[in-house]
Amino acid sequence: MIEQSTVNSQQSTVSKIRSWILLNKKEFLILLLILLVGAFMRLYRISDYMTFLSDEGRDVLIVRRFITELHPPLIGPGTSVGNMYLGPLYYYMMAPALLLANFSPVGPAVQIALLGVVTVFFVWFITREWFPVKTTGGIQVSLNVGALVAAGLYAISPTVITFSRSSWNPNIMPFFSLLSIYSIWKVYESRGASRGVGGWLITLGISYAFVLQSHYLGLFLAPTLFVFWLLTLFKIKNDKLVKAIFVRSSFLAFSLFALLMSPLLIFDIRHNWQNYNAIKIFFTSSRDVGLPLLAYLSKIGATTLMVFTNLPMGKNMYLGILAVLVSIIFLVWIYKKHLFTDAYGLLSLWITVGLIGTAYYKGQIYDHYLGFLFPAPFLLLGTFAQKILNNKNLIAKVLLSLTIGFIVFVSFQNDPPFVHPTYQMPRAISVAKVIQEKAGGAKFNLAAISDFDDRSVYLYFLIIWGANVVDTDPSTSEFTQTDQLFVVCEFEESKCDPTHSPSAWITRFGWTKIVDRWEVWGGTLYKLGHVNVE
Repeated sequence: MIEQSTVNSQQSTVSKIRSWILLNKKEFLILLLILLVGAFMRLYRISDYMTFLSDEGRDVLIVRRFITELHPPLIGPGTSVGNMYLGPLYYYMMAPALLLANFSPVGPAVQIALLGVVTVFFVWFITREWFPVKTTGGIQVSLNVGALVAAGLYAISPTVITFSRSSWNPNIMPFFSLLSIYSIWKVYESRGASRGVGGWLITLGISYAFVLQSHYLGLFLAPTLFVFWLLTLFKIKNDKLVKAIFVRSSFLAFSLFALLMSPLLIFDIRHNWQNYNAIKIFFTSSRDVGLPLLAYLSKIGATTLMVFTNLPMGKNMYLGILAVLVSIIFLVWIYKKHLFTDAYGLLSLWITVGLIGTAYYKGQIYDHYLGFLFPAPFLLLGTFAQKILNNKNLIAKVLLSLTIGFIVFVSFQNDPPFVHPTYQMPRAISVAKVIQEKAGGAKFNLAAISDFDDRSVYLYFLIIWGANVVDTDPSTSEFTQTDQLFVVCEFEESKCDPTHSPSAWITRFGWTKIVDRWEVWGGTLYKLGHVNVE
């Protein structure tokens, strides 16, 4: 009986999709084109464009060890500030992709790119569901231009593309933050009474765990999720049975969330609450965070401009200023008409809390800090576009069309294939091949002199090729110190001084002298040997 019900449900879903496509052929074809463009921008020569620096090298080393040695990581990567560690969920997510790619780092990068394409679709889907146009029999039959604008701009945004073609823990945050927001919306919309509310709460717990384990600024998503969870609870009112089911489902979802976050708790217990203390300092120390009122308001403005300029406006400052002005006016209208009542209220709260929270951080804000906000401005501007198109003012429609066309033009100029590849992974491979060749099959140590301590990117390929590279260990120097040390200097030669570098991988080798040197990919590779000290 259950199997038959499942089959009927699947047939009903397929039937609805088929009906929608037949009634919306034009929108379907445009959406398909947007997805194809988004996929092309993310997958085009991905091995040449992908970021492959110290963080990415470290991650593939850890995940490879997990796969080959069955050594599951209990903690994720460290953050760039605050001496904090993230959870290990992203490492587990990487593992299947790395294995399927035969340990090529391109595998996890392709995984992120495909997740980015799914996010493009998700932006269209949510915009269309939240802000529908004319419907017939429950199916939208009018072209939802707003949803297509939101998805189209997201598909070609240079900043979004940059973080959609490399394997890095913050790069999964846009998808999982959007999934978290959509999950709480489905919970709120059902008023806790739907049979599927438990599933949406569980989805929320899982997706938000991924958000927090991709970057801790995802904490600023929590107030929005909590407010709409409370609103759902208030909507249930006096229905004790529904309220009991809702609370029980919420407890189950929170328990699952806590289980996924438990490795961090175990780590803290074993390391004298290092993460907890670091996070507390990060968010409360006057040295690291917190600003005087005027400076704080200025920071909110600068953060808002950064979000709209770098995300939907193709990094064009003038378009960014225009988008900020339009968005402020639109948000004021939303708060006046839709405060905490519908999807408008959820979207506006998501953006407002996110911007205010991020501005609270005193240090420099980078684009990847904003992953939990990435989809939001696209949804907002897409919805605004639909509002303009619903208006009978022809001049407004013409101006909107010209503006969108200019945004597309500006964005394409900063997208592949119109920008030069970084060649970070091909460079690492080439340098590693030279090291392996010059080592001549003998054991050797490895170090790097660079801005990002990129030793791991060369080490990874040397390990998977079976080279005799050995990590120096002061406690067992007798067994881990070899007769040759290869040092990759990524600076111009005048700034390279490998025999006097403070790098631990060099100082552990002992007193050194330069034995040989080679120019490789714009850098210099040194072979060092020991100096006999009597």
